[in-house]
Order: sequence, then C-alpha cells, then structure tokens
Amino acid sequence: MHVVIMGCGRVGASLAAALERLGHEVAVIDKNLDAFRRLGSEFHGQQVVGVGFDRKVLIEAGIERAGAFAAVSSGDNSNIISARVARETFGTEHVVARIYDHKRAAVYERLGIPTVATVPWTTDRFLRTLLPDGVATSWRDPTGTVALLQLPMHEDWVGRRVRDLEESSGCRIAFIMRFGTGVLPEAKTLLQADDLVYAAAHSGTITDVTSVSARAPEEEN
Repeated sequence: MHVVIMGCGRVGASLAAALERLGHEVAVIDKNLDAFRRLGSEFHGQQVVGVGFDRKVLIEAGIERAGAFAAVSSGDNSNIISARVARETFGTEHVVARIYDHKRAAVYERLGIPTVATVPWTTDRFLRTLLPDGVATSWRDPTGTVALLQLPMHEDWVGRRVRDLEESSGCRIAFIMRFGTGVLPEAKTLLQADDLVYAAAHSGTITDVTSVSARAPEEEN
C-alpha cells in the first residue's frame, strides 16, 4: 500500500520507517527540508517539500493512489485540514490526524476524521504503567471521558448475572472473552470461571468499578 505522511518530526519519521519495514511504499511531506534528516539513509521512500494541505503537494506525494494518509505535524489546524483534504478531495480510505487539543479531537471524530489525541493517549499510557494490573484501560475515547478496561474478577462472581455486576459497579459490560471467543452478553448472561470481562465506564469511576469487581458480591437481604 502507498502511504502518505505529513510531518517529518520524530513521530512521522518513526512511522515512515515502521511502514517501510512492513513492506509499504511511503511518501513523507514536510515544509522544512532539514526535517528529512530524521529519516536516515535507510529510508527509500519519497520526500516532498511543502505543506500537507496543498493539493499540488499531495498529488506529488502520490495521494491519488494512496491507501492511507497520516497527518502528524506539530500543528492541530494543519493536521486536520490536511486530513480533510485527503479524505474529502482525494477519497483516501484510511486517514488519521494527530491532535493535541482533546476537545478538538472529539469534534473531529464526530466529523468522521479519526484522531490520535496526544495528551489523553499519553496520560493513559502512564496510567497503564503506574496503576496495578487490572486497572489500566484497553481503550479511552479522544476526550478521555469513557474507558474500556478488563475487570479484575473475584471468583465469587462466577454464576452471577452480568446485570448484577453492572448494577453493583455502575459500569456496562461491553464483551466477554470466553474460551478464546468474544461474547456479547445479555443482562441475564451468567459469568463463568476463566471469563475475561471487559467493561465500559466513566474515567472518573474506574477505581470504584474495579474495586467492586475485585471483591466478592454483596449478598442480597
């Protein structure tokens, strides 16, 4: 696949190298000629000087035959404009933009432009390292509001309904991995031994949710 990358900073250069190692054809755009030094001598792709939202520059980089476009420059506005031009003007199928402002990221997601919101993503990576096993999230939305996480499960939840866990913890059970197969549970689905339970929860409630799932369920009066 031909991939066009706008921005030859550390992220752009690293992404270009990774894509080449996977056998893809890569073109990198940057307005600063010196930025291409980050690519190193082993990079065999195309280097195009210019701005990523300039249609002539994009055409020179091969956007018309590209299967993917990544906007990873240091500017939010440049990234989103470039991504929209690639998607809306040239019909590039896979488009993603790096966005520093998480509020903007949420807006662009609603416009159909997938984003990587740097601050929430980095925060989540730190949380994965700092927090105990079972608390780190598997996914977080661009605003950092909703998280998907694997719950640490107390053995006494086995045989209880999914609804019981949801009502006790305030989360929503998104899916269960059971014997290597994904299961979309119903409220009446019973939890089984060795289930890997994934829940969606508000970020501010993760500690409470995991503390409920990690202890034995309270008996009904």
